[in-house]
Amino acid sequence: MIVELGHFALVLALGLALVQSVLPVLGSRLGDTRLMETGTITSLGCFALLAFAFGALTAAYVTSDFSVANVVENSHSLKPMLYKVTGVWGNHEGSMLLWVLILALFGALVASFGMDLPASLKANVLSVQAWILVAFLLFILLTSNPFTRVVPAPLEGQDLNPILQDIGLAIHPPLLYLGYVGFSIAFSFAVAALIDGRIDAAWARWVRPWTLIAWVFLTGGIAMGSYWAYYELGWGGWWFWDPVENASFMPWLSGTALLHSALVMEKRSALKVWTVLLAILTFSLSLLGTFLVRSGVLTSVHAFAVDPERGVFILAILCVFIGGSLALFAWRSSELESGGLFAPISREGALVFNNLFLTTAMATVLTGTLYPLALETVTGTKISVGAPFFNATFGPLMVPLLFAVPFGPLLAWKRGDLLAAAQRLYAAVGAAFLTIVVVLALTEGTRILAAFGFGLAVWLLVGSLCDLAARAGLPKAGPALAWRRLRGLPRSAFGTAIAHFGVGVTLLGIVSVGAFSTETITTMAPDDRIEAGGVQIRFDGIAPRQGPNYQEEVGRFTLIRGASETPLESSKRLYPARQMPTTEAGIHTHWFSQIYISLGDAAANGGATVVRIWYKPLVTLIWLGAVAMAFGGVVSLADRRLRVGAPARSRRARAVEA
Repeated sequence: MIVELGHFALVLALGLALVQSVLPVLGSRLGDTRLMETGTITSLGCFALLAFAFGALTAAYVTSDFSVANVVENSHSLKPMLYKVTGVWGNHEGSMLLWVLILALFGALVASFGMDLPASLKANVLSVQAWILVAFLLFILLTSNPFTRVVPAPLEGQDLNPILQDIGLAIHPPLLYLGYVGFSIAFSFAVAALIDGRIDAAWARWVRPWTLIAWVFLTGGIAMGSYWAYYELGWGGWWFWDPVENASFMPWLSGTALLHSALVMEKRSALKVWTVLLAILTFSLSLLGTFLVRSGVLTSVHAFAVDPERGVFILAILCVFIGGSLALFAWRSSELESGGLFAPISREGALVFNNLFLTTAMATVLTGTLYPLALETVTGTKISVGAPFFNATFGPLMVPLLFAVPFGPLLAWKRGDLLAAAQRLYAAVGAAFLTIVVVLALTEGTRILAAFGFGLAVWLLVGSLCDLAARAGLPKAGPALAWRRLRGLPRSAFGTAIAHFGVGVTLLGIVSVGAFSTETITTMAPDDRIEAGGVQIRFDGIAPRQGPNYQEEVGRFTLIRGASETPLESSKRLYPARQMPTTEAGIHTHWFSQIYISLGDAAANGGATVVRIWYKPLVTLIWLGAVAMAFGGVVSLADRRLRVGAPARSRRARAVEA
């Protein structure tokens, strides 16, 4: 019965979304306050109904209700409870239900916390959000219904894809969707403002917190997905330039540009056209990622669906929203004022420089991702665009951008002094130069690119702190005065410094792994030893083990460092329900570096086992840097000047007005 109620809740949510898509925007056109207020009620109602529907599907998974086709195809009675819950979104239908639930959540948040928004703008935003919700609810109900029954019901399910039976599935997709779908708010704000024909600095202040929230979640989602693929797939890499990885990376690049552009618009009322266009493009890239994952045009470990009917439906949604919003933008863009003027050497100029390189880098990733698909569609020729292309195009675009990052916060608005900013970065210059010299000396001049990569990373790390030091008056100011000045800084200044510091940390990890990681492929018999990363590794043998819904062969190793011994396991699992094997890597972390062991097949002589061993120096910095970036975003959100909605009037101002 709960399954039917969940299906009925989906239908009711569609009905409410249809009401929300029409009445608020109509009220905005007619100036009818009561019609505009319907957006708030219907947004909350849609979220409540979709939360109930999602809960109903979760209940079917938890109770192993094999009368539901979705549960049969993606669950098993012996599966651990955690993976029964995460299996709800470990498939196409369930993940789309999570997608629309998060979409409704953001609409409900705008309805609840957008009290200070102008009534007309709020009504238009909620209506645009409802247009997206209607499209995807129709998609679910017509092509991807998660509540379809099976008659007769089988006694057992087919189990979830073994690769997805991991704690990473509990974290990665929800974070990624909160980022993907969160950009829908920026899109809705942009379209609503274009409908109204009014875009100003206040609009940028309203839209920037929502963009920052989405960016924080997307940063965390991409980082978690990278680490999940790294330890779960047993391949030893952290980024493959897989088309679906690129599909999440492109809106991140565009969203980063949008954040910086909205800052210029808020402070100087400039870059209006560019900011609105980026808001449209960022969510359009999120929709493109949804299409790539679910259309069947890609074969990837990330892809959920291969049904062409679903792909055509999502392609139609893409055409309507991307084409419609760009057409509206083309119609209204000529009416937008140019805003404040600024010199090329200024903080605005630095942010424009940042945006140009970010969007160009995004365009190269988009080209490398879509070109093989377009070529196959037109000529039937299949090609693959891999890491060499992206490394050769994306990397060089990032170098000048990363070099310019420390300058931006040190330049004044409207007109800056580049020489004065450079003088404040003397510590960063010295640290970067010293790093390059040390790395060249230690590698005897054989790793020139690595040396400059480390130097660039240190330049970012120290340069991100120079802005705080300059604001505190260091080194001239005394410790007490500097501390008081730091305490008086807005939290967004600390958030910016932390995020830029995180970029340097990630770059440090990338350069270290790319230049100094080692890989050894060998056969090992019990008691054999090998050295990697200054650690002696002893192979202790293989033993069988039974899991809750799998059997595995466990390879046991001992890591010997001096007098200490650390046990480590790597295994090969077989899931009988799907007859699918997986490899579980053994990973030992020492400080920021890792020993990574992947168990292969038994050698032909029967007495030895193939083993792949990687030593990855500073590899964890790649993800710790991403965590620092996301934390910087959270700190910026805590700034009292950057709250949702327009700033409320003070009590004194209200009293004077009365």
